[in-house]
Amino acid sequence: MSVATADAQATFAATLVDEWVRAGVTHAVVCPGSRSTPLVLALADRDEIELHVRLDERGACFFAVGLAVATGVPSVVCTTSGTAAAELHAGVVEASHAGVPLIVCTADRPPRLHGVGAPQTIEQSNLYGGAVRWFFEPGPAERDDTAGWRSIGARSVVEAVTGAGPVHLNLAFDEPLLGTAGPLPEGRAGGAPWAAPAARPSIPVDIARDVELWGRPGVIVAGGGTPVPPMVLEVADRLGWPVLADPRSGLRIDHPAVIAAADAFLRDPGVRDALTPGTVLSLGGPWASRIVGEFLADAVAAGAEIVAVNPSPTVDPDRVKHQVLRGDPVELLEALAGAPVAGQAQWRERWEQIEAAAQGAIDKTLDNDPLSAGGRASEPGVLRHLLADLDAAHTLVVASSMPIRDLEWFGAPRANPPRVLANRGVNGIDGVTSTALGVAAGVGGPVVAVLGDLAFLHDVSALVPVGDATGSCTLVVLDNDGGGIFSFLPQAGALAEERFERLFGTAPRVSIGEVARGFGLPVADVSTLAELDEALGRFVGVPAPSVIRVALPSRTDNVALHERIHRAVGESARSVLAG
Repeated sequence: MSVATADAQATFAATLVDEWVRAGVTHAVVCPGSRSTPLVLALADRDEIELHVRLDERGACFFAVGLAVATGVPSVVCTTSGTAAAELHAGVVEASHAGVPLIVCTADRPPRLHGVGAPQTIEQSNLYGGAVRWFFEPGPAERDDTAGWRSIGARSVVEAVTGAGPVHLNLAFDEPLLGTAGPLPEGRAGGAPWAAPAARPSIPVDIARDVELWGRPGVIVAGGGTPVPPMVLEVADRLGWPVLADPRSGLRIDHPAVIAAADAFLRDPGVRDALTPGTVLSLGGPWASRIVGEFLADAVAAGAEIVAVNPSPTVDPDRVKHQVLRGDPVELLEALAGAPVAGQAQWRERWEQIEAAAQGAIDKTLDNDPLSAGGRASEPGVLRHLLADLDAAHTLVVASSMPIRDLEWFGAPRANPPRVLANRGVNGIDGVTSTALGVAAGVGGPVVAVLGDLAFLHDVSALVPVGDATGSCTLVVLDNDGGGIFSFLPQAGALAEERFERLFGTAPRVSIGEVARGFGLPVADVSTLAELDEALGRFVGVPAPSVIRVALPSRTDNVALHERIHRAVGESARSVLAG
């Protein structure tokens, strides 16, 4: 291969990056590797892009997910060829199911090196299958064939944004990999991108005129995954409906309509029957709660209709949605705010009374229970405390498994809550630390991440320091000596204890604190909420990662505490209904 062709590769890579800059991309994540040199150097040459270097590709992709979630803008992740490209797959799948825009760039060997046993060469065409919104493989760059270069860069952004998910560019680079970029192909005037995403369409407002649909007693379910406009609360007041607010929706705030304890009081069959709605307006993704999902499915079986706005049509595990409307919900909400219906005042008052009683029961149980009395740390108590303690200046990243559920079930409404993020695309514990570090690098403010001990150890390579600090990120590790969520499942009672522990409990034989200190991170070991506050005061805002290990009651005790809270909430709700 000639030096002129090496220069063509450098020019091609620089053209892609120029289009990304024109489209507003500001962050890229790269891992060390040789074959990706042309693109890595092109990214490093642009001051408009903040370049993040990560050690391993799996964590790098989740880091890029965190960046894109934090900023709302596609981020670029670039790797070398071979297993490096395969390592991205878990993060690509999470981005796909969570609707996170990513531009995934895998370097590859040229065609002549495929099928002959060349090192670090695997089949990378369509490597991620249906998980990407667009796959393109332009082949080796040629200096006399530059006409489509800008469209490739621009289309990668358009497809990621409009498709709300990852795209994959598999880029063949040949040696020599070090070239000099020449003049770039001419771009659009005024620095505009070659192509740009169209504005998100509005939802047709005709449905707002259906007086019978919106005049019934109903509920609004505000989930995560897409921004939920604050106007929802105005609509709730107009219709006389409660808002079941997932913490990720941004609406778990002090407002009469907001319901936070739904999972706990809807566990009671009598309460559930008394609160069966006739219409459900669902915004964003579903709650993690199985109980809330069953409540909605039961409502549909009883004749309710569900109108879902903005979720993916595939997010309907119970197959209960009647209408799925995709687009910007603002015009629909504006129409509903003026809907010609009589508000269901008594209906919502019942929900408000049960919510108030439920929150009181949660507080009373946590204050008096032997496992959490005196401010002793418990899993429900820590998540409830953090949502109450952190404000809008903070971002709270919550792991799947139990932390997101405990936050959803026990986090009370409050004024000025923190932004809450979580990897809920595939609902796994993979890459939580990497995602949190990516969020910290993107938001510019302090991040607190809550994760279990297994989730922490699963992504421990993310703690390897590479380059500059990535922002303030405090990892609150809930140490219950294993997989806590499994203790809530039938396996815990059906299997002998030794077998259950070996196959599901999987207690790690390492010290969380020693692992973190081994990476040079500051660590605090706490067992009370007061000690947690003191550690947060020391670590939050410091521009570097830190770890707070929270010693917790046993997994068996944790299940028992949850049961006592749910029982107390159910009793309080029944008392309200008994009047």
